[in-house]
Amino acid sequence: MLQQRTVFFISDGTGITAGALGQLLAHFPQTNFAQVRAPFTDSIAKIEEVKQRILIAKVADGMRPVVIMSLGNVEHRLLIKTADAYFIDLFQTFIDPLGLELAQEPLTGKGIAHGVMGANYHERMEAINFTLGHDDGMTNNGFEEAEVILIGVSRCGKTPTSVYLAMQFGIKAANYPLIPEDFERGTLPEVLYKHLHKIFGLTIKAERLHNVRSERRPNSFYASLENCKKEIATAERLMLKNNITWADSTSRSVEELSAIILQKIRQPAN
Repeated sequence: MLQQRTVFFISDGTGITAGALGQLLAHFPQTNFAQVRAPFTDSIAKIEEVKQRILIAKVADGMRPVVIMSLGNVEHRLLIKTADAYFIDLFQTFIDPLGLELAQEPLTGKGIAHGVMGANYHERMEAINFTLGHDDGMTNNGFEEAEVILIGVSRCGKTPTSVYLAMQFGIKAANYPLIPEDFERGTLPEVLYKHLHKIFGLTIKAERLHNVRSERRPNSFYASLENCKKEIATAERLMLKNNITWADSTSRSVEELSAIILQKIRQPAN
């Protein structure tokens, strides 16, 4: 039986940084975390309000909540910590010790981390626009600009992975579906051959693909387990034939897939 625990994400800004720290929770699959977000907690009144919510969650769960916080104001930090909770404090754990090491006083204004990330804002927006415009083989124009082109059978995770690469890393990622005509011909689409060096493949287990496709088109040949098996096997043969690296998306998150893809496309050329 899963343990139930409430986790609060408390920030004096948007909470993006605290939310990123929340990925630590993925290491504890035996706990079901009920997530509560409290952005723009930037006054004593708001701190007191969140403290009451922490108390209510503790009574409801029968266990003290986990609080992941990024509060720059020292007074607010000390006040929130009078609540009975387990605290993961971005400033106390990471920023203050680093300041001591660097012999510098860290900036504590809200939105500092977001501002640093925003230095490449326009680059990421450009990548997102490119990726959305080159989703699912929408157009063949502009592949020269792509940093990676994802291929694979329909519904294997190409689109969410492409969008994540663009949003998080500013990567211009196109994706191109392999379709029955490609399988019958036994070759990749002609447009892809001059970009083989930037192609990365995704594959998926047939049973998972069958379930995903059945949600979209139930009881269709497209979604049938037999067709899924055939398409996946043929797609993998095409990728193997063209020396294309691929990853299995069945049990991997877009974060994991993106890390694998980044490692591949950013390794030095031989």
